[in-house]
Amino acid sequence: MQEKSVITRSIEVAGGVHAPGHLGELTQIIDFDLVDAVLEETGTREKRLRLLPSRVVVYFVLALALLDRCSYRATWGKLTAALAGLCLTRPSISSLSRARRRVGVAPLRRLFETLAGAVGLLGQPGVFYRGLRTVAIDGTHLHVPDEERVTWRYPKRVGDKLEFGYPLLRLLVVIECGTRALLAAAFGPETEGELA
Repeated sequence: MQEKSVITRSIEVAGGVHAPGHLGELTQIIDFDLVDAVLEETGTREKRLRLLPSRVVVYFVLALALLDRCSYRATWGKLTAALAGLCLTRPSISSLSRARRRVGVAPLRRLFETLAGAVGLLGQPGVFYRGLRTVAIDGTHLHVPDEERVTWRYPKRVGDKLEFGYPLLRLLVVIECGTRALLAAAFGPETEGELA
C-alpha cells in the first residue's frame, strides 16, 4: 500500500486578462457566466477589453468584502496568488479604485438579488416551526468615509454643540435561521431605527 496519495481536482480558470477573476472556491459558487450575465443586464460590461475587465472587478470587490482587513494591494495579491505561472498585470491602487467606480454598485446589487434567498428544506432542523420558515432580523453599524458627499445621507453623531466621529451606516439583514442564508439586506442612515 502506498504511504502517500495525491488528490487532484481540475477547475476552470479564465484566460488572458480575465484570469485574475479566479478566486478558488468563490468561482465555484459564483461562476463566470452568472457574473457576465449580471454585467450585461445592468449595462456595466466594458465597451472595450481593458486590463481590468468588469468581470475581474466584480470578483475583486467580492474579495474585498471577504478579506475586509486587507488593503487593495494585498487583496489583489490573494486574488492572483494561485496564478503565479501566468503573466499578469499588477494594477496600481488608483487603477483598482477607478475600476470600482467604473463598474459601480448595480452589478453587485443584482448579483445579491440573484443569489439571496431561502435554501432550507422542510425537514431540516431549525428552518421551520409549525410550518412557517423561521427568520431573524439583525442589524449593525458600519463606519463610512467622512466626506461631504457621504455625510448628507449618513450624518455624524451630534453632541450638545458639535458633530463627532465618523458617519455611520446601518446595515439590516433578514437571515434564514436554520441555514444562515441571507434573504434580504437594506442600508440606511444610523439615525433610522431597525424597524423603520
